Amino acid sequence: MGTSFARLWAASTLSALGSGLATVAAPLFVASRTDDPLVVAAASAVAWLPWLLFALPGGVLVDRMDRRRLMIVIDLVRVVALAVLAAAIMTGQAGVALLYAVLFVVNTGEIVFRAASQAMLPTVVSRERLERANGWLGGGTTLMHGMLAGPLGGFLFVLAAGSPFLVNAVTYALSAVLVALIGGDFRAVATAPDGGLTRTRSVRAEIVEGFRWLAHQRLLRTMAVLIGLLNVTLTAALAVLVLLAHERLRLGSVGYGLLFTCLAAGGVLGALVGDRLIARFSATWTVRIGLLIEAGLHLALAASRSTAVVGFALFAFGVHGALWNIVANSLRQRLTPPALQGRVASTTLFVAAGGNCVGALLGGVVAARFGITAPYWVGLVVAIGVSVATWRVFDRATVARAYADPHTAEHRPLPVA
Repeated sequence: MGTSFARLWAASTLSALGSGLATVAAPLFVASRTDDPLVVAAASAVAWLPWLLFALPGGVLVDRMDRRRLMIVIDLVRVVALAVLAAAIMTGQAGVALLYAVLFVVNTGEIVFRAASQAMLPTVVSRERLERANGWLGGGTTLMHGMLAGPLGGFLFVLAAGSPFLVNAVTYALSAVLVALIGGDFRAVATAPDGGLTRTRSVRAEIVEGFRWLAHQRLLRTMAVLIGLLNVTLTAALAVLVLLAHERLRLGSVGYGLLFTCLAAGGVLGALVGDRLIARFSATWTVRIGLLIEAGLHLALAASRSTAVVGFALFAFGVHGALWNIVANSLRQRLTPPALQGRVASTTLFVAAGGNCVGALLGGVVAARFGITAPYWVGLVVAIGVSVATWRVFDRATVARAYADPHTAEHRPLPVA
């Protein structure tokens, strides 16, 4: 897929490893300073808050600036923030407040970095290679963040509390170098209907423009809503998975961790073979079967006491999640005009993050009120409901239009429901 993509993939994969190290080390650091559950849980809240605050304006920034240069600046800012945190920890000067501040900066940068990289991808690889490129990007992230960062982050924290954050700073620095080596101009130039350049408008006006464009695209709108809604039930399910593992599956800490290994292993496999499976069975059936797998996961978690069954269900869901991301990202990149790539990507990320935030709260509330399996039964009902409601949206004709000539995708909107 070319040298430019190889550098973009390496930068993204290194960033995922570094982010994973910080994700593991942050709660360990907080827990070493306090045993207050509220203070410990606040680390997760600080990590999610920027997604709700800055995802939409971040998309405007991506569409206004050269995306390559923006990614470099973000990486360098994160290098400085993490280096300060690591130095403070190693000298005994760091407190929880400094950690929270650095997490806020790092995750704010992650939002814009991710939107910029997704917007940049269609200009780095050919249209025919989008599925494979998205698969490789997703696979690298899953491998590093989901499988390697956990044990490595814990090991580094035991060696020295500041070392995971220092290594994270190094990964961002290497990422900046790799992105800098990608040649070309990656600024999105917006044109008016008469062919002239459009004037820069307010951030609010540009956010509204991106949101309205997405809202008028039936296929992409449905995908975004599905991601947000299914993230509610998925995050609710994972939020109480540790309790399910202990109480119903009789697993210890290692066994509980292996459940996430099953999930990550499925994600890596799906990323590696995703483009071939999608080409073989079509994006239509990839999405439809994925909705059934989503329902099957909730059913297995709600009804089964077998570790093998639950482990396989999580593995299958990992494969589905990778395929879903490949299809969703590739369709959005195919259908979205270049000048809107950043805003449409960030709007989708905003909806997904909103679902995660709601789900994290909902899982505990429902489980406390109705029992440990209640979130999974709710997830099953929701998955079946959305499958029935959206089955016809992903028909072959509609999806085929997204794979047609790029001019069709950019200038002829899909019918509005």
